[in-house]
Amino acid sequence: MNRLPPHRFVRILDDLELSYVEKGSGPDVVLIHGTLTALEDMTLALSDSLAGRHRMIAFDRPGFGRSGRRRFLDAGVERQAARLWDALDMLKIRTPVLVGHSFGASVALAMAVARPACVKGVVALAPIVFPEFRLEHLIFGPRAPFPAGDALAWTAHRTADPALFPLLWRAMFLPQGLPESVVQAFPFGLAGGQAASVRIGEDCLAASYDLGPLVARATTCATPVRIFGGDRDLVVRNGLHGRPLGGIMPNAEFVDLPGLGHMAHHFAADRIARAIHELSIAN
Repeated sequence: MNRLPPHRFVRILDDLELSYVEKGSGPDVVLIHGTLTALEDMTLALSDSLAGRHRMIAFDRPGFGRSGRRRFLDAGVERQAARLWDALDMLKIRTPVLVGHSFGASVALAMAVARPACVKGVVALAPIVFPEFRLEHLIFGPRAPFPAGDALAWTAHRTADPALFPLLWRAMFLPQGLPESVVQAFPFGLAGGQAASVRIGEDCLAASYDLGPLVARATTCATPVRIFGGDRDLVVRNGLHGRPLGGIMPNAEFVDLPGLGHMAHHFAADRIARAIHELSIAN
């Protein structure tokens, strides 16, 4: 496994810094992680396949990993898309391929819809794109309101969460197991922290309002999009999200990954990397 350089930070507002890592050279590829994770999820899965011919920039989304976040002001798909564009502008990253997983795929799609001329393409891994009531609404939604949600998160972090989070991570990887690289190098303490659980609650509630308008705007977005979904995904129903998205976007294609679950990027990295490379060199 290739080692990653230390985290860097880019200040996009007076009181907001985002954490990122950068590695390699070549066409720019931006990695955006999903829920219950941090940037290491994307880099552990894809860096070996990408580093030889791409400049890879992976972000901790606002409020996750080592990135900062302002309460309520940076929640949801649209706000996080805007914050990441601010970061890319500060770093002078032009026309990247955006690669997002789960909630991060929704953010990547929102970024492309907002500025289609600035994106070479999007690779959406198990995207969540249509509004629905999900398990995270039940578990984490009550932790979003201030101040009662903070008290609930504080209590849960000291009681239920130490048992709950490992079960959720395990379920995310089913039917596969956690790769040894994840067991050894993923920052479980950050991804399963008290603050992260509040941010998840904020995001899932905000996404309820963001996703409908995003889908409507996506129908006229001509950015090339490749959508990957494991056919045994227990977290995101591809028949409700990824596959219909591939049918309504003008230049989108859904790719089924037989036998794989929600974390398919850990097990189909070379195939996903090929799609990223094809988008990065297309005219």
